[in-house]
Amino acid sequence: MSHAENDAGTRRDFLYHATAGAGAVATSAAVWPLVNQMNPSADTRALASIFVDVSGVEVGTQLTVKWRGKPVFIRRRSPEEIEAARAVALTDLMDAKSANSNKPDADASDANRTLDEAGEWLVMIGVCTHLGCVPIGDGAGEFGGWFCPCHGSHYDTAGRIRKGPAPRNLDVPVAAFEDESTIKLG
Repeated sequence: MSHAENDAGTRRDFLYHATAGAGAVATSAAVWPLVNQMNPSADTRALASIFVDVSGVEVGTQLTVKWRGKPVFIRRRSPEEIEAARAVALTDLMDAKSANSNKPDADASDANRTLDEAGEWLVMIGVCTHLGCVPIGDGAGEFGGWFCPCHGSHYDTAGRIRKGPAPRNLDVPVAAFEDESTIKLG
């Protein structure tokens, strides 16, 4: 038996392993960009959370900021607005369930929609839940809250739908006070 015949199986095994290894590396190199492109882009990750300075917001006024491409209403409500919102019974609401990211299983009572215990700070995504228009604020509409000029939805001082075609209340995003003058969205 010659030397070549003794090593034939060993060389063949080496070629199989080398080919399989090269194939695995080539497959990984082809698949990685496909998997990586599913990750969020850098600009999306940068907007995942923002900090908003609310030290200049006076009682009875509203600040509108852009977060994730949508307007967010940050309202510092007056005692009259708080009282009007808390006087509404849940049975009078068109949507008694709350779309509140901070309290997902809560009802739409005013206390569950506000950012603080006193009910002074209200944070909502400023997009009408009917067809996505931006409602007008500062006491607009029949209930002293917001009015959507596109199709006539009326929201009260807690951002709850009271009249019109909108199917649900204005959404409350994930938000929390970082300190007494800064709100973190997201």
